[in-house]
Amino acid sequence: MEKLIIIAGPCVIESRENIFKIAEGLRKLSQDERVDFYFKASFDKANRTSIDSFRGPGLEEGMKILSEVKKEFGYRIVTDVHESYQVESVAKVADVVQIPAFLCRQTDLLVAAGKTNAKVNIKKGQFLAAASMKHPVAKVLQTRGEKTVNYENSKKNGVWLCERGNTFGYGALVVDMKNLIAMREYAPVLFDATHSAQVPSTGETTGGNSAIVPSLARAAAAVGVDGFFFETHFDPSCALSDGPNMLTLEDLYKTIEQIFAIKTVLNI
Repeated sequence: MEKLIIIAGPCVIESRENIFKIAEGLRKLSQDERVDFYFKASFDKANRTSIDSFRGPGLEEGMKILSEVKKEFGYRIVTDVHESYQVESVAKVADVVQIPAFLCRQTDLLVAAGKTNAKVNIKKGQFLAAASMKHPVAKVLQTRGEKTVNYENSKKNGVWLCERGNTFGYGALVVDMKNLIAMREYAPVLFDATHSAQVPSTGETTGGNSAIVPSLARAAAAVGVDGFFFETHFDPSCALSDGPNMLTLEDLYKTIEQIFAIKTVLNI
């Protein structure tokens, strides 16, 4: 059985102290022989609802902190980029360059990521059908010299897709589990269980319901995916971004065990 990709970490770098505390809390997960582990945190949340919302320390300081995490814990790093000029600097530290859902059609950003040696995790836009994700994958693969879009070529070239739900009306995200099957035609698929529990902003901040995260993760495990994305924090109630949909470290470990229990029963 192949190792399960797990991306986990806080939404944003709040401080060096908090990042290291969360990274320490994930050490046991990183040592799990069933898991292909990556540590995630953002240096800048450029798509916050309010201009006054906390965004992070910025590119230079953020990548310095993530580099220190990498050196201290030996973790492979995932972080997202919002503009093409950021990609080269990010890829010097990050093992996975993540393309945010709202930017998954941005050709220059995808091409810049494709030119690096990092893996590329493309989050599916909340506004897109699964079949539309063939095109972002093609942009990265073609940049890396591969013309045929399929699962094996994407796996070989380090291109992933990540499902995080579709917008339904104005106040909800709905996860169509058929997307997890359909997108695997194009690339390995990760399920973003915590962002799928978001409630799009109707006020100053985006809300969420972390109580449904384990249920969504169990459903995705039963369908079959290549990995999972979880945002986690030692105290989501005081997190500076995405707190309402984040898991505590304790609940993350419980959810991981439930995922593996399902995989064992189904032999997937």
